[in-house]
Amino acid sequence: MYNQLKFKDAEVAYKKALDNNPNYPKASYNLGNAIYQQKRNKEAVGQYQLVEKSFKKKMNKAEAFHNMGNTFMKAKQYAKAVEAYKNSMRNNSKDDETRYNLALAQKMLKKQQNQNKNNKNNKDKKNNKDNKDKKNKNKKDKNKDNKDNKKDKNKGKDKKDDKGDSKKNKPKDQKKQPPKPRPNQLSPEQMKQLLDAMNNEENKTQKKLNAKKAKGRKIKQEKDW
Repeated sequence: MYNQLKFKDAEVAYKKALDNNPNYPKASYNLGNAIYQQKRNKEAVGQYQLVEKSFKKKMNKAEAFHNMGNTFMKAKQYAKAVEAYKNSMRNNSKDDETRYNLALAQKMLKKQQNQNKNNKNNKDKKNNKDNKDKKNKNKKDKNKDNKDNKKDKNKGKDKKDDKGDSKKNKPKDQKKQPPKPRPNQLSPEQMKQLLDAMNNEENKTQKKLNAKKAKGRKIKQEKDW
């Protein structure tokens, strides 16, 4: 059934064989292969690990580790694949297929590490750029707020200065000077002085008129009795 690519049916047959004889390493190994062919990699690795511990011969161990490495390669777990192939080579150093698979796994591991490194660098660059953009945005917003606050402060200051300047720039003498009288408006004292002057002029005029009249009048001479 395995040779006919009926891997599910082969799996069932191997499990029945192990039910009859649990200590049958060849059946355990082939069960791992049947599971591996069905792409159930995690189960296959567990089965190979179990088989490797039960095998006595190095050649059998080498085959278990080799297939274990193949399973890790399919799962793209290249570091584990490298280790599995190395263990296979320790048990069978003359296996060229394992040597080739080991070199391939090491190459894929290096490529994966470089890719992960590039992805990390790109992520770090993106994070740095985002942080820088965020920092610049915060700085720009802060400068804008400071500018607006300064503008509002200066606006209030100008308003205050304008109000203050109206008092400050007012002539000092003008503050202390009494209000000037309107034209033709005399104070009571000036009115009194003017009336006195008019009266004096009128008296003078009256005296002149009286003197003039007296001059043209005949003077009566009183007789002496």
